[in-house]
Amino acid sequence: EEHIAVYGPDNDQRLTGLHETQSIDMFSWGVADRGASIRVPHGFVENDAYKGYLEDRRPNSQGCPYKIASRILQTIDTVKV
Repeated sequence: EEHIAVYGPDNDQRLTGLHETQSIDMFSWGVADRGASIRVPHGFVENDAYKGYLEDRRPNSQGCPYKIASRILQTIDTVKV
């Protein structure tokens, strides 16, 4: 909910689980998975090392990119590895 709140208006209409989107109330990630919430490229995992980028597919074009990036970084900062 914290992420969806800054990802732009009307995401409930867009994130339906149809048309290569994950449902708004579900989270998933996958390698080259267009239907996942977070998509990573094939080369992301090499020799047990994570390198590259990730693509959060949930924000819409009306979301503020600074608020979206801030929310993602806050979440990453809380992850214990």
